[in-house]
Amino acid sequence: MFDDANLERLMSLARLIRYYILACTTRAGSGHPTSALSAVELMTGLLFGGIFRYDLNNPDHPNNDRLIFSKGHASPLFYALWAAAGKLTEADLMTYRRFGSPLEGHPTVAFPYVDAATGSLGQGLSIGLGLALNAKYLDKLPYRTYVLLGDSEMAEGSQWEAIQLAAHYGCDNLVGILDVNRLGQCGETMYGHDLAAYERRIAAFGWATFVIDGHSFPEVIEAYRNALRVADKPTMVIAKTVKGKGFSMLENQDGWHGKALARDDFERALKEMGDIDASIRGAIVPPAHLRPQKSVPGKADAMGYRVGELMPTRNAFGKALKRIYPAFPEMVSVDGEVSNSTQAQLFKEECPDRFFEMYVAEQNMVGVALGFACRKKIPFVSTFSAFMSRAYDQIRMSQYSDANIKFVGSHAGVSIGEDGPSQMGLEDLAFFRTILHGVVLYPSDAVSCEKLVEAAAKYYGIVYLRTTRGALPVIYDSSEDFPIGGSKVLRQSSQDIATVVAAGITLHEALHANDQLKEQGVWVRVIDLYSIKPVDAETLHRAAEQTRAIITVEDHYAEGGLGEAVRSAFEKCPVPIYSLAVRHKPKSGKPHELLDFEEISHKAIVAQVHRLRASLIGG
Repeated sequence: MFDDANLERLMSLARLIRYYILACTTRAGSGHPTSALSAVELMTGLLFGGIFRYDLNNPDHPNNDRLIFSKGHASPLFYALWAAAGKLTEADLMTYRRFGSPLEGHPTVAFPYVDAATGSLGQGLSIGLGLALNAKYLDKLPYRTYVLLGDSEMAEGSQWEAIQLAAHYGCDNLVGILDVNRLGQCGETMYGHDLAAYERRIAAFGWATFVIDGHSFPEVIEAYRNALRVADKPTMVIAKTVKGKGFSMLENQDGWHGKALARDDFERALKEMGDIDASIRGAIVPPAHLRPQKSVPGKADAMGYRVGELMPTRNAFGKALKRIYPAFPEMVSVDGEVSNSTQAQLFKEECPDRFFEMYVAEQNMVGVALGFACRKKIPFVSTFSAFMSRAYDQIRMSQYSDANIKFVGSHAGVSIGEDGPSQMGLEDLAFFRTILHGVVLYPSDAVSCEKLVEAAAKYYGIVYLRTTRGALPVIYDSSEDFPIGGSKVLRQSSQDIATVVAAGITLHEALHANDQLKEQGVWVRVIDLYSIKPVDAETLHRAAEQTRAIITVEDHYAEGGLGEAVRSAFEKCPVPIYSLAVRHKPKSGKPHELLDFEEISHKAIVAQVHRLRASLIGG
């Protein structure tokens, strides 16, 4: 029951938490205290009002409720909550924003009570949706996911992607908490304190909504209790709050966003706050000791390809997911309504309960994948490689969560043909090469693709695998191994004047060029650089020592792609490196026409070798 004693206890906790917020940001000299102060009652009521279920000594307990701060700049509140729960000391809080402290300016997984790094606005609800989908459909556990949202970030389209998908999947275990404090970074938010505007829009998407005074503990607790009774739809608590609540000089005042108090102002705020009980601690209800059914890994089936057989690598990707699933029972597939093109549909047909259609909402798709990864699933995220750009920020942020996610981009390069440049992934290798500790793989046939999908599943971290639309001949025997960081030397002789380095469609162009040149008495080495990152520096150095030049060929823009990956293997290359890449604005056409137009076909490779040979003879 919610009685006067409980109310007084929550009010005392709220005062302590407000003190912690101001103390740690004043000590740091930076932070967002006003954004944190507005949500104090919302979060104090959630964690310490008998709603939230959590094992404080086991943050990774599979049945813990989850809490995501989508408004990550309110991190002083997040850390203050765990201090009020007894898991941080005041001295710990005073390390906020210091180098080496786990209490970073925006939440990261350096702090064990953080599920996912946040701070780039508009992403937390998608992550929360992934956590909720995992509980409802995979682990089948009763834990609930709560996401604290800021009103400014409700302008982000990614929020509405998550809102409509959460309703579609009936996630009644997902609760959004919208902190409508009216003020953004530089003025009033889009709807200010018009809570009805938020309610109309969110309810229209199929959510249950509760509009409350976000500083009234009775209303806050009642809203959370109502959320527990909602069935078959997610809940949004829409709370009217005051930015800077608790201190007259800050309350509802513009110009204080992202500013800490000066020491003198902090002392004045302490006097206004009144007595603080520094010894009080909030109690959190422990969860039921429930765990998901443990899946025992089995053995992947064998492949059955014949050398020379035609097969698009995108098809091999789908076949690989289906084939290796027994060995990786935590796998999940999420796709952006193109599974019949990416061929993730092959996995969907085999394991429909582990496939989640994200529709044409790529930002949400990546956020959901991160939510799955937070609960130890292995998500494979697939769409056209070009459309990965829609979610670059979500992908970028996932690296700060130490995420284990596999991205698969199909329809890469100009070789897709008639669809034209809007569908051509030509920047994807460059972007994914920038992901810290990420892996970038580019298979050239069905065998290498399946083997690399399996290698990606085994690797803990972010992996990008690039697949090709058109059918390519199988060139490898199924017994071949494809370790991450490796390459394959497919043609070589003691007479090689140059080394051609390629992957994907251009590897087949390089092999064609090799055949033509051989007929003309010219010998070149051909390397399949299937691992773009990490790159096989040893093999490339050997090629530079044994041949007179390196020619890279790629169906990708020159900036950041395979050619630059090759250059990164050398501090100073002893031979010239020539890069054939997409350098003209693409257009619609037949694949072979576009490869010729961009000068990355076998014809262009032959021409480049002859120019090199002529310069060597002339020299």
